[in-house]
Amino acid sequence: MSSNLAVKLRSGTQKAHTSAENVGFMKCFLKGVVNRDCFAKFLSNLYFVYSELEAALATYANHPVMSLVYFPQLNRHAALEKDLVFYYGEEWRSHLIPSTAACTYIARIRELSANKPIFLLGHAYTRYMGDLSGGQMLQKIAQSSLNLSGYEGTSFYNFEQIPDKNEFKDKYRQALNALPIDDITAEEIVAEANHAFQLNMHIVQELEGSLIQAIGQVLFNNLTNSPNSGSTEVATAK
Repeated sequence: MSSNLAVKLRSGTQKAHTSAENVGFMKCFLKGVVNRDCFAKFLSNLYFVYSELEAALATYANHPVMSLVYFPQLNRHAALEKDLVFYYGEEWRSHLIPSTAACTYIARIRELSANKPIFLLGHAYTRYMGDLSGGQMLQKIAQSSLNLSGYEGTSFYNFEQIPDKNEFKDKYRQALNALPIDDITAEEIVAEANHAFQLNMHIVQELEGSLIQAIGQVLFNNLTNSPNSGSTEVATAK
């Protein structure tokens, strides 16, 4: 039995992906307007989310289905820790807490881990495939806009254990497509992936007030008044 899950995830999340790129913060980011404080806060919230997600995935590393797509070389929490030390110093843990939207996302991961762990695959796909694809472009934008030296402050986007990202993405998709799950379960995972996009969008939307304070309402409006029609994942995942 083949699930064709990767095929279903790609087509079933396309609209959500485009919506995510049309959040104001991301539209500014994609146009090269990145505020250091907002970017650091963005990474801090991702740290809390990835730490929860990766702990949950590790719990099910021997699960009969989830083990088939468990790739710990994807893990981001250690790289994010490195970035948080860069932005906030060695004592970052003492004064960073997850935002409201990040807490909501964490609660969802915990709920799935306890009750429907296979749905975590929708979250893993949404995050990691984006990181391996459009995330590489975002890294270059951040490096340029924030005048960063080398990879300091953008370790999150580095996959040191995955030298050939395109080859790995093909391997990951093949593993998803080969999962022994039925069509109903596959569609439920796609629905959860769309929910993951929404949760990610809420994390980014929370930052817009701070970004507007930093760059001004007029510039923010100018940068966000036209929609992005493409998709970084679609454009770079080929």
